Amino acid sequence: HQYAYIVLFVWCILEGEIALILGGIMAHEGHINLPLGIFVAGLGAFCGDQFYFFIGRYNKKYISEKLSKQRRKFAIAHLLLQRYGWPIIFLQRYMYGFRVIIPMTIGLTGYSAKKYALINLISAWCWAAITIIPAWILGEHILDILHKAKEHWYVAVPVVALFLGALLYGFKRIENKILNERKHRSAVSNNQ
Repeated sequence: HQYAYIVLFVWCILEGEIALILGGIMAHEGHINLPLGIFVAGLGAFCGDQFYFFIGRYNKKYISEKLSKQRRKFAIAHLLLQRYGWPIIFLQRYMYGFRVIIPMTIGLTGYSAKKYALINLISAWCWAAITIIPAWILGEHILDILHKAKEHWYVAVPVVALFLGALLYGFKRIENKILNERKHRSAVSNNQ
């Protein structure tokens, strides 16, 4: 328990959702303080996104060389930023496959680093609270579900696999829709 906040901070730099759920359960069980857990988790997410933002800002060559397979996602992230502006900083935390790409893409643009940092910090704390608080409230139910899933793993594994597959399929469809809309707009503007 003495390292819970450090683990929560580091885990939220790297990924986050599972750490937030576990943080909520730990707060439910009384192992960590709920407001401090939200603060630490949000701070970790903020630091991680700032790191990716500055990779985009100062390492364009690295991105083009090492992340060339992610060009499609960078294009989508750029389109999302153009279309929605700063609210995409809030939304990117919930967009599977874009949590790293969007801060890098914003860093590649001339977007104000101070403005990004402020919006990112508020977004990180909101994200942490939105995830930790329900896990704190539903802590006992989550533990019951995990216990039942452990007992009946042969049912839980296919259900989780189907859920994740459907989630990935949905995100891929959204990506394709965004790119197809861009192609359509480009074709219409070229014909005029």
